[in-house]
Amino acid sequence: MNNIHVAVAEVLIDIEKELRELQLWDDEMISDEALMSEQPFAIDTMTFPQWLQFIFLPRMYYIIEQQMHLPGNCGIAPMAEQYFSVLSLPSLPLIVHLKKMDALLTVSGQSR
Repeated sequence: MNNIHVAVAEVLIDIEKELRELQLWDDEMISDEALMSEQPFAIDTMTFPQWLQFIFLPRMYYIIEQQMHLPGNCGIAPMAEQYFSVLSLPSLPLIVHLKKMDALLTVSGQSR
């Protein structure tokens, strides 16, 4: 595993940790229908934290485990900022980790 994969894996763990600390981690799997969404961030079938848990994190963990090419760019922090702006949750640490992920993936995309 190369350095960028390790760095991304570390941030993925931090994202999961923050979701759990904010009590936004679902113990039960989301429905198959919700997972079939074709909308960005599955906005029509799940919340942003659910999208992170059930779509983003598993896909990224799979990419890391298979040592596949990482996505060339990422822009999930702005969505997080918008989602959490109306909630009274201490979401800043999660947003910081999502910004790190955006930066890591953008840098990895530029180095190809």
